[in-house]
Amino acid sequence: MLGVLNKVFDPNKRDLKRLEKTADSVEALASRYEALSDEELKAKTPEFIERHANGESLDDLLPEAFATVREAARRVLGLYPFRVQIMGAAALHGGNIAEMKTGEGKTLTSTMAVYLNAITKKGAHVVTVNEYLASRDATEMGELYEWLGLTVGLNQSGLTKEEKREAYGADITYSTNNELGFDYLRDNMVLYKEHVVQRPLHYAVIDEVDSILIDEARTPLIISGQAAKSAQLYQQANAFVRMLSKETDYSHDETTKGVVLTEEGIEKAEKAFNIDNLFDISHVRLNHAINQSLKAHVTMHLDVDYVVQEGEVIIVDQFTGRLMKGRRYSDGLHQAIEAKEGLEIQNESMTMATITFQNYFRRYEKLSGMTGTAKTEEEEFRNIYNMDVVSIPTNKPVIRDDRADLIYATIDGKYKAVAEDIRERNKKGQPVLVGTVAIETSEIISNYLTKFGIRHSVLNAKNHGTEAEIIQHAGQKGAVTIATNMAGRGTDIKLGEGVTDLGGLAVIGTERHESRRIDNQLRGRSGRQGDPGVTQFYLSLEDDLMRRFGSDSMRSMMGRLGMDDSQPLQSRMVSRAVESAQKRVEGNNFDARKRLLQYDDVLRQQREVIYKERNEVLETENMRQLVEDMIRRSIQRTVQAHTLGESQAEWHLKPMLDVIHANYLPEDRITLADLEGKQQEELTEFIQSEALRYYDEKEEALTPERMREFEKVVLLRTIDTKWTDHIDAMDQLRQGIHLRAYGQNDPLREYQNEGFAMFEAMVESIDEDVAKYALKSEIQSNLERQEVAKSQAVNPKEEGTEKKKRKPVKKVMTIGRNALCPCGSGKKFKNCHGAEAAQQ
Repeated sequence: MLGVLNKVFDPNKRDLKRLEKTADSVEALASRYEALSDEELKAKTPEFIERHANGESLDDLLPEAFATVREAARRVLGLYPFRVQIMGAAALHGGNIAEMKTGEGKTLTSTMAVYLNAITKKGAHVVTVNEYLASRDATEMGELYEWLGLTVGLNQSGLTKEEKREAYGADITYSTNNELGFDYLRDNMVLYKEHVVQRPLHYAVIDEVDSILIDEARTPLIISGQAAKSAQLYQQANAFVRMLSKETDYSHDETTKGVVLTEEGIEKAEKAFNIDNLFDISHVRLNHAINQSLKAHVTMHLDVDYVVQEGEVIIVDQFTGRLMKGRRYSDGLHQAIEAKEGLEIQNESMTMATITFQNYFRRYEKLSGMTGTAKTEEEEFRNIYNMDVVSIPTNKPVIRDDRADLIYATIDGKYKAVAEDIRERNKKGQPVLVGTVAIETSEIISNYLTKFGIRHSVLNAKNHGTEAEIIQHAGQKGAVTIATNMAGRGTDIKLGEGVTDLGGLAVIGTERHESRRIDNQLRGRSGRQGDPGVTQFYLSLEDDLMRRFGSDSMRSMMGRLGMDDSQPLQSRMVSRAVESAQKRVEGNNFDARKRLLQYDDVLRQQREVIYKERNEVLETENMRQLVEDMIRRSIQRTVQAHTLGESQAEWHLKPMLDVIHANYLPEDRITLADLEGKQQEELTEFIQSEALRYYDEKEEALTPERMREFEKVVLLRTIDTKWTDHIDAMDQLRQGIHLRAYGQNDPLREYQNEGFAMFEAMVESIDEDVAKYALKSEIQSNLERQEVAKSQAVNPKEEGTEKKKRKPVKKVMTIGRNALCPCGSGKKFKNCHGAEAAQQ
């Protein structure tokens, strides 16, 4: 019944009818555009740009723009897009996926949609799976675009920031998916707005869209930082904290669990680490490590807050008393406890930025794609990317012979049969392309062919350039090519002379992939543009897919029929059984990708908040208001934490004063007497106004211009440090969250709740750190924005590193606040000429 309904209400037919009308309107203009001179045709581009700028929509301009590109392609490339290619281009412009069989000219199809969307001057991206294809297409199709007056950029790894900015600034930019993602992450780590390379993401056409948005969707892009020194820092901080004594060197408030260094403790730290000012912006990490070590020693107790098992610190849930395996304290506290307990300090390399392709590509205003195989994943494309799959008919009917699978009892029997089939076809000169799932399989087949004395090429997705060249010649007479299913993807196989009479290209699959799409991709390499061809898959009951799904019943059936290893079983029923097994695996994989996206969406929302605030810091000249707000909020939280009781007798004014002196104001600015007798709101307002007055004095001494730069230094440094720690903590949480399912809790819900709580805590700690460093730092003249750590792009497929030019270091003579004053008075500098300098 469902099959009948699908035929009657086939959405693809409805889409094709609409695309047919578009093709009619484009073809109707063909003769008029053919009559134009080269100059008149080139003049169309500025005309379209102006018309669009004046309010005409791209849909209105589509017929004329497509007709322009079509005619230009004939003159520049010697190619004239077919009717079905116009339909494919219209599907791409509509933000959908054009499923076009191999050899149907997807690259030429995309030119019309890319040209139309590039006239907006907002940038159109053409995304490919590897740099060879990006370079090839940018060169070949770039000729057409440049003839029409548009600029073309090629974005590759290893380019300087200036070169990348130029590539992204072009009307049309060719790039790989990895490079686009890494550039987005790096743009959100820059220290100056001039270093941003990408423009807002407008329109993209993804070539081999299934490979990028489905196959690679579970591989996040990661920029990791080399934080090897952090382990050493926590060990040094731990050794220092062990020497401190309570009350003299630090104060501990039992109620709020707050621990802060006293003035004596700060002096000890400066002496121990041989530094002038613990609150200098260059000592942020050290100060943080000391504070976390203090917390680890004073407020975190073994066998109460955490236990140590098998060399690991495991958190104890304070409400249930259960061990929370896989969960780590954030913000460096876990490392501080590891140092305290003498354990190996984990996480020496830290994740500084991460994004999945799913979330990166969903940032585009409009996204489209093309591939030979997407229909099997239509539901995923629609649900996750809001793209429909439109199957575009072939220009000529497909006459390829797709044969039913041959199934052998053992894997050895299958390989022998494959080698024999290749030998027979090679004798008559028919070209053969052998597709393998694993590199190991390609080596086994290669050994058989070497024994038979058959010349052949072996590809296994290592070198994209030579691969494409070999695949191009796979259709020549007598050619035998063994390739992993994905090798040379995106390259057309043209048949050599006389091959059509031999039956065209023979494609032999050595086993079924767990995805039907990959099998269809392999099949589609044969029988392009109405050429003849044959495809045959060889299976065995020992293959992975067969072992997982129903090989026992088939094995007993083969035994009953008395079939041995030399006799294959060929049956459409078996092929259908294999296909249903593939559907099940695809369903499982889709669920896994959907689940991953649900988890990543938690981080996506947080990432957008942080990146927005970070961009604001880069873009806005004056950040004084934001810093003031952070100072106010931090002080308000400090006051609230220490004034929880109904009556003032229950308040903790002395510990609160310690916190204020340690984090916000010098000791001589506020006394206990100033705080007594005030209501909570009065306390808050009094301390806030005193802090802001002190901040005004600092600005006066420094000059407003340098204060504005100082604020940006503090904000960027704090946001980057806290965000990096937060990503790391979220990653740790993600890894262990599945264990919550044993307690009848939904791991995703738990991850969302805890992730939100951790994010709120991070935002509060950003406020506190910015307030602390804004008020307590002694600002020197060598202000310079610095990266939190050296960054390195990490991806299992490709790796790229970001090289940062070293800047000259300005050396400035500074006198430590606790050093003897050089005037010879015998007083400390801060109590002598240092105090005078601060007042001036």
